[in-house]
This record gives sequence, structure tokens and C-alpha cells, in this order.
Amino acid sequence: MVNVPKWKTMAGHSKWKNIRIRKGKQDAIRGKLFTKISREIIVAAKMGGGDINMNPRLRLAVEKAREASVPVDNIKRSIARGTGEVEGADYEEIVYEGYGPGGAALMLEVYTENRNRTVSEVRHAFSKNGGNMAENGSVSWQFKHLGQIVLDAAGKDEDDFTMLALEAGAEDVVFEEEDITVYTAVEDLHKVNGELEKQGIKTKEVGLTYIPTNKANLSEEDQVKLLKLLDALEDLDDVQETYMNVDIDDEALEEM
Repeated sequence: MVNVPKWKTMAGHSKWKNIRIRKGKQDAIRGKLFTKISREIIVAAKMGGGDINMNPRLRLAVEKAREASVPVDNIKRSIARGTGEVEGADYEEIVYEGYGPGGAALMLEVYTENRNRTVSEVRHAFSKNGGNMAENGSVSWQFKHLGQIVLDAAGKDEDDFTMLALEAGAEDVVFEEEDITVYTAVEDLHKVNGELEKQGIKTKEVGLTYIPTNKANLSEEDQVKLLKLLDALEDLDDVQETYMNVDIDDEALEEM
């Protein structure tokens, strides 16, 4: 039997939405979910065409929409808008960088049809909550851009699954209490996901992510301030995902 090493976490999860769920903000998230998913479908269709069989990014966005109970007509209309068959806002994908309280580094993925409005709203959220936007490249060097596949850990042997994922082309595999996260090179994401699907393995989430290469240590006071900034950013319709290089303590969450 091949001896499989225990792979260490690549600096951990840093998606703000995971913390929002822990904070019990599910209802607030659902209120904006349809809008965010629709924009994701539009951008995916614009970038790779409207055929889900030929566009893995679109297929994943449509699957996410179905899981969220987005009406079929909404999905079809979003695809048509992305391919230009139906007139509508022309969204572009932008990544913004910034610093939060205590020097926390943040990366924001944004879909917008009005760049000037969006950057103004993002800048206002930063300045009002003790942070500031940064020039492109001044923050991104602190993160690694990777593909990420999340699946249920139940019933999976750590060594066997790790070997299977590595043979499929994964760079790293992280086991947690309920989930397994498979990290890949950006260009290998859909290939690795396809190989796992061929093995009958169902995934919960597939997409690109930013993993911090170094974590910032913030005081509890600064963590609370950072949480308020993250809330303000996520409440903006144009902000799809937010990533940070900070682990939030439970004590800071309780202060919110």
C-alpha cells in the first residue's frame, strides 16, 4: 500500500460567507442570493457561451441556482443575457484589493455593469469602517489563487480519498469535521472535478478561491471592526465573494 502523507491545510478557509453562516445571517444571505447567482450565470455565459455541456463554469453556476431554487425561467433569462440573445446589463468581473482594521488584507470579487458606481460604493464601505482600498497587486501577493472543490467528508477514508484526488491532479487535500476541500491549480479545476465525478463523487461547491499565504494577527477589537467592514461589503449587491487573511475568534463573533 502506498504511504500517503497527511496534507496540511493551505492556510485555511477565508470566505466571509462561511463566517456569516456561523453568525446566523442565513436569512440576510438568502435575500440577495438570487441576484448574486443570476449575475454569476450571466458572467459565466458571457465568458464561455451558453451551452452548459461546453462551459463548466456555467454548468456549476446553473447547478448552484437549481440548489437555491432559482426559477428555471430566471436561469434561462440569465443565460440569454450573458450570450447577448436578450438585452440587459453587461456585467464585467473585477477583483478589488484593500486593507481593513489592524492591517487585514482583503480580496473582493465583483460583478458589475457600472464600474464607477461599484468602486465608489466599495471605497465608501472601506472608509466608513476603518479600512481603505489598495492598488492592484499591493494585496494579492499575500494570497494564492486556486481552484477549490468542497465535498462531504462522510464515509470517505482520508488516505484513500487523498490519493484519489492527487492522482486526479489536485495540489492539496484538507479534511475537516464535515467537509473535504480539494485545492487545484486554477487551470486544473474542471479537469480534477471531472475526474472525481467519474468516480461517482458528488461535490458540494466548485469554484476559484483566494487562500492567504500568511495570516494577520488582529486584536479582538480590530476583529470586531473587521467583521463590521465585511458585513458592509457583503451587503453590496455587486460583491460576489470576499476573502481575508484573518482567522476570526469566537469571542469577536459574539461581540457582533
